Amino acid sequence: MLEKLIRIAIQYYDVYLAGLWGTIWISLVTVLFGTLLGILIALAKMCRFRPLQILVDIYIEIIRGTPMLLQLYFFWLLLPELLGVNLSSTVCVLVALIVNASAYIAEVIRAGIQAVDPGQTEAAKSLGMSDLHCMTRIILPQAIKNILPALGNEFIVMIKETSLASTFFVSELMTAYKTVQSNTFLAIPSLMISGLIYLVINFTLSRLIKLFEKRMRASDR
Repeated sequence: MLEKLIRIAIQYYDVYLAGLWGTIWISLVTVLFGTLLGILIALAKMCRFRPLQILVDIYIEIIRGTPMLLQLYFFWLLLPELLGVNLSSTVCVLVALIVNASAYIAEVIRAGIQAVDPGQTEAAKSLGMSDLHCMTRIILPQAIKNILPALGNEFIVMIKETSLASTFFVSELMTAYKTVQSNTFLAIPSLMISGLIYLVINFTLSRLIKLFEKRMRASDR
């Protein structure tokens, strides 16, 4: 088995590298835009306009209450028809991943904002700051600092969730496995290599996140 693993890794390293790059960039883009959208959703949920709160609640419940694979199929089928243009599978999958991530990140951000001492908001308003300036200059910077570890964990989750993109033959690690397996007819060794790459990436990221959390706790002392 070990000999087969080494032989496949050497012979198809470029395929796995392409899959690795696909997994990383899709995860990065998803977390980046998912965070930006999540901030807007969190702020909308916390606003005083009740109809908007209800719409945001429905959005979050639908996204969190349905399987990721179903959402991927939904956007893959609906998005080109809705926009009236031909879209690549990569674009459709990426939009679905961003929408999914935004619902979870919105709840994380909302919790981070609500964890900030309300007295700081009152102090900022007493100094004449508007609600917008108070949120962008006082509340959000502190909230983001508090939720950075959770966002790091979301990045790890997205790295694993990108494996579903292989269903639509988007270039990532599980697609690399399918490519190698179809060429070698060696399913288990091909799959093990992809699994090992996932494990190394996520283990490294989890260690970095824990190190970051320790440094944040030390800086707060």
